[in-house]
Amino acid sequence: MSDNIIVRPGKPVPLGPTLEPDGVNFALFSAHATKVELCLFEGDDPTRETRLTLPECTNQVWHGFVPGIKPGQKYGFRVHGPYEPERGHRFNPNKVLVDPYGRAMGRTLTKWSPELFGYTTGHEAVDLSFDERDSAPYAPLSVVLDTGFDWGDDRPPQTSWHRTTIYELHVKGFTKQLSTIPEHLRGTYAGLASDEAMNYIKSLGVTAIELLPVHHHLDDSYLLEKSLNNYWGYNTLSYFAFEPGYASVKDPHQAMHEFKGMVKRLHAEGIEVILDVVYNHTAEGNQCGPTLCYRGIDNASYYRLSQEHPRYYEDFTGCGNTLSMQNQVGLRLLMDSLRYWVTEMHVDGFRFDLASALARELHGWNKLSSFFDAIGQDPVLSAVKLIAEPWDVGMGGYQVGNFPTGWAEWNGRYRDEVRDFWKGMGQAGELAARLSGSADLYDHSGRHPHASINFITSHDGFCVRDLVSYDNKHNEANGEDNRDGDNNNASWNCGAEGETDNPEINRLRRRQVRNFLATLLLSQGAPMITAGDERWRTQKGNNNAYCQDNEISWLPWNDNQDAAELQKFVTTLIALRDEQRVLRRKNFLTGQPPAEGLPKDVIWWNVEGREMTGEDWSAGFVRCFGMLLPGNSLNELNDAGEPRVSDSVFILMNAHHEDLNCVMPPTFGTRFWTPRAMTSDIPGKTRVSESNKFKIQARSLAVFVAKPKPAERPATVPAEPAPAEQPAAIQAEPVPA
Repeated sequence: MSDNIIVRPGKPVPLGPTLEPDGVNFALFSAHATKVELCLFEGDDPTRETRLTLPECTNQVWHGFVPGIKPGQKYGFRVHGPYEPERGHRFNPNKVLVDPYGRAMGRTLTKWSPELFGYTTGHEAVDLSFDERDSAPYAPLSVVLDTGFDWGDDRPPQTSWHRTTIYELHVKGFTKQLSTIPEHLRGTYAGLASDEAMNYIKSLGVTAIELLPVHHHLDDSYLLEKSLNNYWGYNTLSYFAFEPGYASVKDPHQAMHEFKGMVKRLHAEGIEVILDVVYNHTAEGNQCGPTLCYRGIDNASYYRLSQEHPRYYEDFTGCGNTLSMQNQVGLRLLMDSLRYWVTEMHVDGFRFDLASALARELHGWNKLSSFFDAIGQDPVLSAVKLIAEPWDVGMGGYQVGNFPTGWAEWNGRYRDEVRDFWKGMGQAGELAARLSGSADLYDHSGRHPHASINFITSHDGFCVRDLVSYDNKHNEANGEDNRDGDNNNASWNCGAEGETDNPEINRLRRRQVRNFLATLLLSQGAPMITAGDERWRTQKGNNNAYCQDNEISWLPWNDNQDAAELQKFVTTLIALRDEQRVLRRKNFLTGQPPAEGLPKDVIWWNVEGREMTGEDWSAGFVRCFGMLLPGNSLNELNDAGEPRVSDSVFILMNAHHEDLNCVMPPTFGTRFWTPRAMTSDIPGKTRVSESNKFKIQARSLAVFVAKPKPAERPATVPAEPAPAEQPAAIQAEPVPA
């Protein structure tokens, strides 16, 4: 590389590298730096470094145009400024830093070395010391990328929320053991886009996949020392660069094409792509962490620092630091990154990890925070799917039900109460609230049932098979003496801890798993299934498999009978959900008739053959009840402005330990109920007459369908013994038009 490069002033916007026909413009924000050097590296030789001072600083953005730079150029920055940790400044020009806006990684961190830290590790002054060693031989580097790609006629599916079914998966783990695709494609973006993987996802009937983090992340040093790694990827270093470890090719341009090709293929099959994103903290950790990017560029601007002791970080994430959304640079980084993934990478939405941390203002969580304002007014981001994990680890961080209009939330209360009910401990009234879309949580803010992302399991915690096989976590493989992971799982091993040959216990476990998945797919709201739950996957009792990049976490593709039967059961229920509009309503149930002469839009049914009363709901021992959704009370219009049609659906749940006889409710139509899915081990009848008794097996669920009468014909419900109000938890006023 020529030593006579003349750096032109360039432009301060946009941030990051901008490829132009005759070179590249570089722009880097730093409010407190005194000098910024662009470092160009030739090949993989860290000694072949060219340092160029960025000549201009405009509005706290350092910038310069370097002629002759082409795609493939590896680079980083050295940022000069005060090293005063007690004032929040940690500049150290001996450390090469990744570009926060770099589109891809030119070199990843493969070895944790003391040179990567801004202070001298082992020094008695700890992070107050200053390290003069050069980190260039070990530091990760950015690379200039040509982001061009032939998207052809790619269009986002834009699936309506009320039709959405989410499938949460890990790019690597989903196909790593899929032997029907070439070995070099297993565990990659291309593997996920393969015909085999695509056909499987389509066969399930899901409408969206939610990918665990695909931003470039780091493996923690303490994990590598134990021959483990950060498999889940919740340790982000770059919010623009994709994770190269999931690509089947090494060249960053080809790897980017592979990612985009995956998205394009999913879109062609009508599948949306939602990214799990981690903007709440970075891989640099606490004050004793490495200096790789944000800390060395402008620590006081990018991170939330203690107001009393700026040497330390405010940590609402449990990971050592929290990105600052109070400072314009942090919020701008988040917004620019999100827009990039929508406009350039064509993704369809985001699930925000520990989202409550992003909405924290100076004195705590704030529904009116600048984070919500920025996204809500953005014409690109306000149009995609936004999902919050509505909690963090700080005080006041649990905010289920409190996010603003436009947001959906992982409904932790749904998960907990469904688990408790089928364990035989939950309250029927609470479960009814969750089944009907959690209006008590979301209706007050003008949201709709889809604001509730219903889930039984996720990547974090027990998978559904382990939920019915273990009373206690078994995380010994993580190397922390089983101290890590949640101790409160609301699980039940059904009589034996772990695997067993007892046929009765195994039958009960299979039935309980079907109960969980059926409840999930028959509830109002947007269901999320964790990949592998439909295939009887086990993690051997590990409820914190974040570091298990092996068979513990990877999806099994063995075709055993249990996996095949459960997969067929789940597929049937997803199809039933899609077929019956009353199972995926746009608006909340009201418990009232939508018009004169029609039944209520939901009727809670007592097994004795009448509508539930207030006294029924307050009885703590209620373990069996039904949810009746009359088809002619749907009261919705389709896209053509015509009334939507649906059969009547009756969902009967028995969490009692004994079989029970239920007097069936009216069909408001054909007078016969047809069973469509049952979790029972006992073969059911082909149809059941209204007012006749149906025997439902202990700890099982059944769903029935009946054709309703034409809307103009009046329908009646057997009178209640006495007027009574339903519990407040399941009441909801109609949403204003």
